[in-house]
Amino acid sequence: MRKILKYNFLAVIFLSLTTGCSDYLSELPDGRTQIDSPEKVTQLITGAYPLGGYMMMADLMGDSFEDKGVISATKDLEIDLFQWKDVNLPDRDGPNFYWNSCYKAISQANQALDAIESLGGGEDMNGQKGEALVARAYAHFMLVNFWGKHYNPTSSETDLGIPYVTEPETVLIKKYKRNTVKEVYDFVEKDLLEGIELLSDQESKSIFHFTKKSAFAFAARYYLYKAEWQKVIDYASEALPGNLNNALRDYNLYRGMSYNEQNLRHAGTAEGANLLVVSTSSTYRRFLNSRFGLSYEKVDKLFFRGSKNPFLKAWAYSVFGAAGSYNLPKLKEYFKVTNASAGTGQPFIGMVLFSNDELLLNKMEANVMLGNYNTVNTDLDIYIPKKTLASSYNELTEEQKKISWWFQSFPDAMSSLYSVTKNELTPFYTIEPGKQSSYIKMLLELRQREFCFDGLRWFDLRRHNIVVKHKMKNGSTLVLKKQDLRKQLQIPEAAIISGLEQNPR
Repeated sequence: MRKILKYNFLAVIFLSLTTGCSDYLSELPDGRTQIDSPEKVTQLITGAYPLGGYMMMADLMGDSFEDKGVISATKDLEIDLFQWKDVNLPDRDGPNFYWNSCYKAISQANQALDAIESLGGGEDMNGQKGEALVARAYAHFMLVNFWGKHYNPTSSETDLGIPYVTEPETVLIKKYKRNTVKEVYDFVEKDLLEGIELLSDQESKSIFHFTKKSAFAFAARYYLYKAEWQKVIDYASEALPGNLNNALRDYNLYRGMSYNEQNLRHAGTAEGANLLVVSTSSTYRRFLNSRFGLSYEKVDKLFFRGSKNPFLKAWAYSVFGAAGSYNLPKLKEYFKVTNASAGTGQPFIGMVLFSNDELLLNKMEANVMLGNYNTVNTDLDIYIPKKTLASSYNELTEEQKKISWWFQSFPDAMSSLYSVTKNELTPFYTIEPGKQSSYIKMLLELRQREFCFDGLRWFDLRRHNIVVKHKMKNGSTLVLKKQDLRKQLQIPEAAIISGLEQNPR
């Protein structure tokens, strides 16, 4: 199976640097394993999900981490990402590794789709075709949201995106061009909607590949980024169960577990909130004692006394570690030994790509933008208790356990708690000052807390054009402005050499 991907030029950086000349010249450019059965297609699609993780690089570029001054085990990759420098390093968890992983996944999906067509397709293979299409859409969607500007209807027709690849490669070196952001989004939508129609619910309980529910979750995120609010609500409503009590991540339940148990549960099958989980080759777990991360100031603001609970109660999130290593137990590393005698292998971490918690937060944001505040309040009444310390939350009366009661009883306090300064949030659409902006600010802070160490905060910063400040230990402050071009990662050097236009700086 590995030979299938060997010649994807976007995903492989100069084969001559990693293989001998005799090997390089002895194989035909289209020397692929024959995919001649539905079973082999299924095996092929398992590789249509990026092996690389984006969590660490997104968190380092975001606004939840600070320079803690701890210098042990700090890599050049971490230093460069924290300072938003262009990175051309091969390290796991870095931009180049993730770029390559996405295009390898796309190559697998394309080969699977080609094999399905060669086998005659038919209803029996609809599920496989649907999964390959949705997986192809997902990898391209993540690429354009790291290397292209955020979607904006007034500029995306000319903004540089990434190459959208829809065919298997049959030549050694194929030239590509960058599609615009709008073109990429249009292709993603086409693949996603076609794939959703073909996916079946026969394996709806599986969280390790796209099913209808996780594809709906992807659609809700896609339309959130495009600000098509009703579609966000429609797809989220399709995926979310009628009873959300057992469908959200309950951090009160987590508090009764050990650190290792919480680590295992976060991306595990026992967690009912998880919709899609993949295994990524990552060393993020080893990063926790590095120079950059959750400082006491950041932990206090997000999780401790300085944090903003709408009920003015303590949060239930379990924060472990000390000043140099504060973390949430989300990064259980599995080390796969490849050479027992040499003690070498690859580290893997389970990564949650989609969850019911994100779905509900997406739905609430869309409802705020449509002015459906009663619906948002009803959803908040379910969501917030799962994240609020039960012992303090249960001190409230039944009336006080309604978020609407707090907003009505203390309008000044709540607007102050989630005050929005002028030009703080400037997406391509208008957020009305006052009630709407306060609700959006609250939801963004809930998202930042929920997805700490998951990498999703970075995309919220981009889509709302939020200024990012990194306070350094030497007293200086680095600033990433609203329209800073460094919010778009630089195209990998090998791809630029092969002809792709680089991002402006």
